Amino acid sequence: MRWRDPFRTPVLAAAILCAPAAPQRPSGSATLPTETPPQFQIPTDSFNYVRRDVMIPMRDGVKLHTVILLPKRVKNAPILLTRTPYDATSLTTHARSAHLGPILTGYDNATDVIVEDGYIRVVQDVRGKYGSEGDYVMNRPLHGPQNPTSVDHATDTYDTIDWLVKNVPESNGNVGILGISYDGFLPLMALVNPHPALKVAVPMNPMVDGWMGDDWFHNGAFRQQNMAYIHDQEATRRGDAKWWTSHFDDYDMFMQAGSAGELGRRRGLEQLGFWRKLLEHPGYDAFWRDQAVDKILAAQPLNVPVMLVHSLWDQEDIYGAIAVYKALEPKDAGHDRVFLVMGPWHHGQEIDEGSSLGALKFGTDTALYFRQQILRPFLAQYLFDRARKADVAPVTAFETGTNVWRRLNAWPPDCATGCAVKPTPLYLAPNLGLSFTEPKGSAAAYEEYVSDPARPVPFRARPIQPIGYDNGLTWPLWLVDDQREASGRPDVLAFVSDERKGPLRISGQPIVNLIASTTGTDADWVVKVIDVYPDEVEGQPAMGGYQLMVSADIFRGRYRESLETAKPIASGQPLEYRFALPTANHVFLGGHRVMVQIQSSWFPLYDRNPQTFVPNIFWAKPEDYRKAVQRIYRAPGQASFIELPVVTDR
Repeated sequence: MRWRDPFRTPVLAAAILCAPAAPQRPSGSATLPTETPPQFQIPTDSFNYVRRDVMIPMRDGVKLHTVILLPKRVKNAPILLTRTPYDATSLTTHARSAHLGPILTGYDNATDVIVEDGYIRVVQDVRGKYGSEGDYVMNRPLHGPQNPTSVDHATDTYDTIDWLVKNVPESNGNVGILGISYDGFLPLMALVNPHPALKVAVPMNPMVDGWMGDDWFHNGAFRQQNMAYIHDQEATRRGDAKWWTSHFDDYDMFMQAGSAGELGRRRGLEQLGFWRKLLEHPGYDAFWRDQAVDKILAAQPLNVPVMLVHSLWDQEDIYGAIAVYKALEPKDAGHDRVFLVMGPWHHGQEIDEGSSLGALKFGTDTALYFRQQILRPFLAQYLFDRARKADVAPVTAFETGTNVWRRLNAWPPDCATGCAVKPTPLYLAPNLGLSFTEPKGSAAAYEEYVSDPARPVPFRARPIQPIGYDNGLTWPLWLVDDQREASGRPDVLAFVSDERKGPLRISGQPIVNLIASTTGTDADWVVKVIDVYPDEVEGQPAMGGYQLMVSADIFRGRYRESLETAKPIASGQPLEYRFALPTANHVFLGGHRVMVQIQSSWFPLYDRNPQTFVPNIFWAKPEDYRKAVQRIYRAPGQASFIELPVVTDR
């Protein structure tokens, strides 16, 4: 029954009585024709490119939407392919323009190289996303234990390349594949049983191992701020269901929910297949090991030249490129198949402007240098007929601190390059000091702090923004944030060396050797290696006393004995925790100091450890979160240290 308002009825009736009579419609069937054509044809005579939207069939009958962009009147040109879950149409329509450059300018397009050198540009939606048919699976595993179907990204890439070389007559039959992040993971998949026409691959900042150190976990600690990405990526084919905000500060949002599992329940994530897999696989079991791309490629022949591009401050995928380099480099006896580039960038900055990163200034556009002096000749060598050999070193590494590029034969540098890397222990010392001298004496010694899950240490200054690159969000910069905010907290230990009398060079991965105890039965350990600038810096006053993270990561204590099987920590017992930090290539200059910070939370980027052992932290209850006293030992026989990859004899 419709509700009636008795007080409004007379007014309504009066209005009806007083209303003018409706005009009479003319008799007959005359209509006013639409002014919009059935399909508008865009005159493209003035365009300098030709666009083709095609559906390429895969071996199982599924068709993948593919955009092909050709410079007008091009002949015998190579193809540069990117496969993406991020909408091929939007990636190739960044502007309404008659020119190829403006429509490509945007994320995942090294436009200056692509346009100036005359490549045929191809961008394809992966199966299940946007214009492509089929089912979407996050980082679809290769055919095998985690994928019983006959298709995967390797077969889809093979079938795509096969179609392109047969159906794009303007090409010379040579294909290269490149991309960043998820789009960087896909060129690695192309290396498995590659098509003969695939001549080169450039994976940039690739997703490689989602548990060890890329997007989903770091050493078992869950990167819960990526829940928004999972939601947006899997909720719909076209990505039009968006994660919603509920707090200005992400810190408050995650604290109010309690656990990541509870927040996921509130946001409906259990409808998503990948989220259910995360809940079921918090440890490094076969689900993760079978998908680890570095392990997959280590078992494959090396048939295609590959250039791995790594960002030294990659806030999303800092693990992957180096892990794949370690897997592939032993196969490259001639130093002519595996190449590594490391730049002073955030995730994806190599195709953007690269003269600075946050407060750091490099004096030159390092990203432009990479594209013009390294990427451009490297691609040309393999893709253009009769192109000359590129003068690209096996390893090109930007050295931060001195801000110079280094050409190396291997990574870490070896004696063939005129230097050696010597693993050198830097010990935690009394009075929160650091020393290269091993502790002596018999007295027990430790530093301690109280870790309170009710007041977790923020991973950056609050209010904490969501992950994002647009609308003024500063997510890409957090790894170079000034760490003074953390070093002043009572639940963060900050060990500091004396001023350096001369430079200290490190090239490689620092290794944490922590002797620690907790009064709880579980704990997280966050360790940061930091460059502390002098109190005043000439010409850069804002850098006075700056605390720059050079390398940092987290380790979830329950995986100390087994990465696959979580076990409670013996309360009150000093135990060893050994894990690697991300790769660094840095010089601590004279007058600078080295700092090591240690804490037990990095929130809300990582979920809180309740510090009481529970079977699955995703479902920790409020009563499980308890304070714990954490002790870090520095006594003889119980010495904690960071093994630095110190460069000598350069």
